[in-house]
Amino acid sequence: MPDLRAVVFDLDGLLVNTEELYHQVGSELLRRRGHEFLPDLLDKMMGRPQSVALRMMIEHHALDATVEQLAQETEEIFRALLDARLRPMPGAAELLAALEGASIPKAIATSSSRRFASDILNRLGWLARFQFLVCGDEVEHGKPQPDIYLAAARQLNLQPAQVLVLEDSQTGCRAAIAAGAFAVGVPAGHSRTHDFSGASLIADTLADARIYSALGICATAVRPA
Repeated sequence: MPDLRAVVFDLDGLLVNTEELYHQVGSELLRRRGHEFLPDLLDKMMGRPQSVALRMMIEHHALDATVEQLAQETEEIFRALLDARLRPMPGAAELLAALEGASIPKAIATSSSRRFASDILNRLGWLARFQFLVCGDEVEHGKPQPDIYLAAARQLNLQPAQVLVLEDSQTGCRAAIAAGAFAVGVPAGHSRTHDFSGASLIADTLADARIYSALGICATAVRPA
């Protein structure tokens, strides 16, 4: 097994169920404009920075709207959903607790903005549990380019091959692979149809014992913190 010394998590759809909520937001944005949010567009948008994803939506449907207008609507719709429906993904709390028990550093690398990511993690009381966040508005090139994971490895003072990356989308997984990290795909919901070829491992959920095995930690009797 590789010498893995840290874990970097994606956020949306991997640690928390926000990808599922984004689908509802996208559906509402397009419903207001007489369109449907179909799987081909969702596939293209998943894992991308918001500005890129919304530009894809505008171009796909030739919408008479700007990225800024859709971003404002997105925030209004999304915050109402967060208040009622935000929850961790299966196995997330247990894996965080296990990493802390083993003193393995962990960080977040997300296409979301720092403001949004901090809000989500604060809602769960998780923000202080991560060494740092690298966010989509802080790198020149977003996923699937490797910038965000190369930046995370530098902050950890590790080689990318020493970092286990957990991703739920093909876009994010390609970024981790391109960076040279130990990329683990964790498909959920719509991303179960994604192409994770090149990943070091495709896990069932964050509770998958193979993730624990790759890190050399025990998955038994772990209680979420």
